[in-house]
Amino acid sequence: MLPAGMPRVNFRVVLHQPAIPNNTGNIGRTCVATGCQLHLIRPLGFDTSVKACRRAGLDYWPRLAPVEHDSWEAFLRARAEAGTGRLWLFSARARRPIWDAEFLPGDWLVFGSETDGLPDEVLQDPSGEALRLPMVAGERSLNVATAVCAVVYEGLRQIRPAL
Repeated sequence: MLPAGMPRVNFRVVLHQPAIPNNTGNIGRTCVATGCQLHLIRPLGFDTSVKACRRAGLDYWPRLAPVEHDSWEAFLRARAEAGTGRLWLFSARARRPIWDAEFLPGDWLVFGSETDGLPDEVLQDPSGEALRLPMVAGERSLNVATAVCAVVYEGLRQIRPAL
């Protein structure tokens, strides 16, 4: 569900068990700037209380209004209730490159934790489609905040919303 007064969502960015607060903060800022909604799947490696966000200088966090889910299963239930958007799962282990995807407004873009990526149970979810950002063979994966930004802007390029 969108918070009251929130405009249409371009995409829903989902972070599965994020561990590093700075990455999540950067991703949240990207979401605010691009009209995306942020979903966080617990456990989280940091505190998202009002006090903690204020102390971290996340003045945009109230406008972001992230949605937190207790587990992957709880997230899937909430997604089913929303009733819209396809599930795109991003992993360096996926075979299909992002260039094969045709994004639509309201799609769910799922990213894994900084250290472990998405677990196999998530990558094998039959309702999702796994994609990767092409990279030079043998190089380390991109930082998750960088990957989210690249994917969101590719999606925006495709859907051309008024921002």
